[in-house]
Amino acid sequence: MQIGDIRESGPAARPQSPRIFVALKITSDLAQELFGLSAGLEGPAIRRIAPEDIHLTLVPPWNEPSIPDAVTKLGRVVETHPQFELTIQHVGYGPVPKRPRLLWAECAGDDQLAELRRDLLAAFVQTDDRPFRPHVTLARIRNNGAAIARRQPIDRVLALSQRITSVELMRSPPPRGVGYTVLASLPLRAAACSAGVTTG
Repeated sequence: MQIGDIRESGPAARPQSPRIFVALKITSDLAQELFGLSAGLEGPAIRRIAPEDIHLTLVPPWNEPSIPDAVTKLGRVVETHPQFELTIQHVGYGPVPKRPRLLWAECAGDDQLAELRRDLLAAFVQTDDRPFRPHVTLARIRNNGAAIARRQPIDRVLALSQRITSVELMRSPPPRGVGYTVLASLPLRAAACSAGVTTG
């Protein structure tokens, strides 16, 4: 038996911290519509994302020892950011069309979304060196992505939108598990009412 096996199975072993991430949850109606875009994509190398799991990741997963602390940090950020409109404008293969690993729905990357992500990364002391390409993953492709894309081409302009009123703290499934769990959903700042008051 390897030393690593003893350490992991011994009585003093600590349970691994849950793997969590920060995301925007897509509403059920819009998620169903997006799920339909991958309807023709089938095969052993393809895993379609269930409608209830469709989301836009803002902070990639990390192991978090204290969920209450993470919820507090999330609350401090979202209370300073207003609600906004998320626009979904294209569905196709990515990140590299010639060697795709995903079928995704790409979103407009406006300043408001970028600023929210930047503040969240800072709050959770996380980094992501990849260029920010906001998207909603609809299917994961394990191999033969180029052949799958040629056999089942998907490349469409979309005009979909959702009002984003909250940000979610989510937990990834355990090994060999499925499905994401929403641990907390915290509201963004509502737009200030600008209606005037008239007097007679």
